[in-house]
Amino acid sequence: MTAHADVAAGLAGAGEAPQVDPAEVRRVMEYYAERGWTDGLPVVPVTESYLAEFLAQTDRDPAEVVLSMPHLNRHCTIRLAAINAALAGCRPEYFPVVLAAWESLRKEGMAERGIWQSTTGTAPLLIVNGPIREAIGLNSKGNVFGSGFRANATIGRAIRLTAINAFGLRPHQLDQATQGTPGKYTSCIAENEEDSPWPPLHTNAGLAATDSAVTAMVYRSCIHLEARHTTEPEQLAGDFANTISRTGSLVHQTISALLVLAPEHAHLFARAGWDKADLQRFIYDHAAVGRGTLAAVGKDAVSRRTKWRLPAAHPDAIPDDSEVAAGTGTVRVLNSPAAVQVVVAGANNAGVSAVIETMGQRGRPLYITRIDPAPAPAAPGPAPPAEPG
Repeated sequence: MTAHADVAAGLAGAGEAPQVDPAEVRRVMEYYAERGWTDGLPVVPVTESYLAEFLAQTDRDPAEVVLSMPHLNRHCTIRLAAINAALAGCRPEYFPVVLAAWESLRKEGMAERGIWQSTTGTAPLLIVNGPIREAIGLNSKGNVFGSGFRANATIGRAIRLTAINAFGLRPHQLDQATQGTPGKYTSCIAENEEDSPWPPLHTNAGLAATDSAVTAMVYRSCIHLEARHTTEPEQLAGDFANTISRTGSLVHQTISALLVLAPEHAHLFARAGWDKADLQRFIYDHAAVGRGTLAAVGKDAVSRRTKWRLPAAHPDAIPDDSEVAAGTGTVRVLNSPAAVQVVVAGANNAGVSAVIETMGQRGRPLYITRIDPAPAPAAPGPAPPAEPG
């Protein structure tokens, strides 16, 4: 048994390993790495025949542009998106999800304005809904932000590899992130619709629950909140509001956030008669911070040009206008209830949820894109006539 077959048998537990030359595979992988076509991890070698399997998942022109970055004079076509999906380790049947993700990112608009190059270290987050989750094995439950599921890992990675290979966003070059985030490798989750008490996210856009869809957004940070101490919805929602309104997140005059609720927390609210809109309204009303607290960290005013927060003594500073009520000295951190969105994901086993600091939403509509199904394979042509004799 070769060393390659020995390792493969150990991993698989049974069966024959594919008959390939491991030295040739390593040579191709090193060739890709030497040219900077990776995110630091090995990528899958891509041949034209393998690429054709991805392109067969759509009837769109391979030359069609899915997203542009005009400030870089660079574009991503469907063909380039397919190449990077293959490099990332996607299966061909994942490609309609990747294409819907690119459409959602295009509509969201932050990438085209250069935010993926930000020193803040932002990353795209993809949320998938509908039957496609089960069809391709997307994880929506335990360890939803973690490892172990090929579809989650490779769909998110396809976006990052395209950012590197189509747009040149490499660290120390066009990607200027000071520290970055693990989400720069991959960040793709599915909503746990089965354990949620509420309608799924994509129905917000008027889609049917039986449709499949991707919602894309850009985020800066993710904080996990472990809350098993209360059964009172106001107390739990207050914990979320306090996490959202921390001064460290308040870079601009207002912010936006995504709550990724564990099913246990979602059902706590639902049992009390709350729907998503009730939770959004409560958090909007309570995600506030005192002006004295802001002054203590030098964020008690905003820039007249950018609306970034500044000390009141700064020469560019003007007062903000986000006070909860005149004379209270308390400042809202959200500009509307819609500036905090809610999805349900994770295992139904504990009170652990996440607060994700998103960029650019601030009450604008979500960018939800329906996933187009792969075209049906062409029907076989007529059988050739039988040979005489």
